[in-house]
Order: sequence, then C-alpha cells, then structure tokens
Amino acid sequence: MPDFALHPQLAADTLQVADLPLCRVLLMNDSQYPWLILVPRVADIRDIDELSSADSAQLNDEIRLACAALRACVTLDKINVASLGNMVPQLHIHVIARRTSDAAWPRPVWGVSPPVPYNDTALLDSIQTFLK
Repeated sequence: MPDFALHPQLAADTLQVADLPLCRVLLMNDSQYPWLILVPRVADIRDIDELSSADSAQLNDEIRLACAALRACVTLDKINVASLGNMVPQLHIHVIARRTSDAAWPRPVWGVSPPVPYNDTALLDSIQTFLK
C-alpha cells in the first residue's frame, strides 16, 4: 500500500506476523500477554472513522480473524479489543488474550509490569500458520 509506514514505536515493540488484505499483523513482544496488533496499511490515518466503509468492514473481519487466531493458539478466558492511540497516533487495534491468572487481571495490561520479550518463536509461528 503506497505511503504506508509503520510507526517507529510499533516497530520497536513488536514482531511482524503477517500482512492481511488491509492490516499488518504484529505480535507485541511481551510474553506475559498474547497480544496482536492490527495496523491498517493506510497512510496518515489516526481513527477508525477515517476508514472507508469497505476498509472498515475489512478491519472488522480482520479483528475477528485475529481473535480466532488467539483462541486457536493460546489458552484464554477473555479477549480485549481496543483502539486507543494516545501514545502512538497511527491507527492500530489491540487484540489481547487475557487470562484471569495474568498479572494485570482484571485491569488493563498497560503499565502493570515491564515487558518480558519472547525467547522463542512458538507463538509467532503458530499464529502465522493459522493466518495462512
């Protein structure tokens, strides 16, 4: 997609999983929370309402696919889906697998503890396989 560039903070904090028709799928590099981030490959967009109707429908389909990938690849109790953008202005959607036993439960995951990077690629590989 022309002129699309991933925000540097997203690039620094994540591992690239795949490109879907609309979104780049990223895995937050924090093994405490299985956490995908969908970034529509549309230049200079900050909010969901800026997407075309067709892209908005596609985003919804890709969010559902990300949820299904997490359900297939990890044990979870709940999936949180959010678009905040307060720290990173580029439109991105968080899809987070939550467990009642995780360190942040039932609060949001942000800022609870420092990230623990993945030391292997098992989850990344599983999600990539699911999305193919």
